[in-house]
Amino acid sequence: MNILILGSGGREHTFAWKLAQSDRLSKLFVAPGNAGTEQIATNVPIGVNDFEAIKKLVLKENIQLVMVGPEDPLVNGIHDFFLGDQELKNVAVIGPEKLAATLEGSKEFAKEFMMRHQIPTAQYKSFTSETVEDGFRFLEELNPPFVLKADGLAAGKGVVILNDLNDAKIELKSMLVDKKFGAASTTVVIEEFLDGIELSVFVLTDGENYKVLPTAKDYKRIGEGDTGLNTGGMGAISPVPFAGKVLMDKIEQRIVKPTVEGLKKDNMPYKGFIFIGLIKVGDDPKVIEYNVRMGDPETEVVLPRIQNDMVELLKAVADQKLSEIDLQLDERTATTVMTVSGGYPGSYEKGKEITGIDAITESLVFHAGTTLKDGKVVTNGGRVMAITSFGSDFKSALSKSYVNVEKLSFEGMNYRRDLGFDL
Repeated sequence: MNILILGSGGREHTFAWKLAQSDRLSKLFVAPGNAGTEQIATNVPIGVNDFEAIKKLVLKENIQLVMVGPEDPLVNGIHDFFLGDQELKNVAVIGPEKLAATLEGSKEFAKEFMMRHQIPTAQYKSFTSETVEDGFRFLEELNPPFVLKADGLAAGKGVVILNDLNDAKIELKSMLVDKKFGAASTTVVIEEFLDGIELSVFVLTDGENYKVLPTAKDYKRIGEGDTGLNTGGMGAISPVPFAGKVLMDKIEQRIVKPTVEGLKKDNMPYKGFIFIGLIKVGDDPKVIEYNVRMGDPETEVVLPRIQNDMVELLKAVADQKLSEIDLQLDERTATTVMTVSGGYPGSYEKGKEITGIDAITESLVFHAGTTLKDGKVVTNGGRVMAITSFGSDFKSALSKSYVNVEKLSFEGMNYRRDLGFDL
């Protein structure tokens, strides 16, 4: 098959790396890709939301399957665009149609879906600029900390947790009235704070059948000890040590099955990955959020643990034959450490030369924000490179990742040195 991956981050490089191992792959394209994908695929300078340019590429290169990496094109309806086009409708798209993608595109939509299908989650209410006073009153009824979420896509930065009631009111006004997150915070969801430990569960579904993929735990905050600003993710560990059989059975029965069944009941066709962000409160799992694609940097630890042929797996999703696949997993633990640009997640400079990549041994290198300039690999984003390693447990895997991270160098390079501190 000829396959196109949409996206340019660590997630997309990991998919490219995995797909490139398959005998069933003919040609692999990545749009727009990065310096890592360039080594194993053909990068094409097309934006992920430029549907017309994507169409031209698909027809020109006889692409049979499109793997959508990021959420934006899914929320914008790329799958529907393919289905509605006579020349594209037989091309397989991995990723949900627009309505189902709203599970990530709108926090309120996701909450209503969970309530409708009795999927355990935090209690909540939604507010707009017209009902900001009602929002203040609702905050007064809650115990701190207060959780405020911009309804729309805010690049992982639209969730604010505050301990002070007055600060929470100021923040609510800033989001709704002053449009802090632009259109994303036209509606704000306020929900009860859940106290527990987080984990992510990934599900691959063809709309009828599903496979539960390896669990992962990622580290969102920039600072050690989970302090500082939220990022796209500073590293990840898979599997999650505390996700034993009892917890996983609860997750499957109470959350995974009702989610897949709920999508069917609500007539929301779904072929692709479901990322379920969970929190374990006491012994019970609750859903924090849905994403309609794989996470990043979780992909960098989940995919390397899947031993199946990735082309075969995605083709089974497209053909609704996922039930025929026997999922094979590497029992070892995988960990990834993300290196980031100085200043990230605030402002940072691009174009810094990265050295030491060739010195890395016994670890996988996944490019996140990189590009080639005059034959040199340079930084091109906030999150720059993920170093993934295997070990018998997360500590041995992490120590290998850290040894190799030390070999990398670029001006301003930063990373978290305390991953796994809470396990």
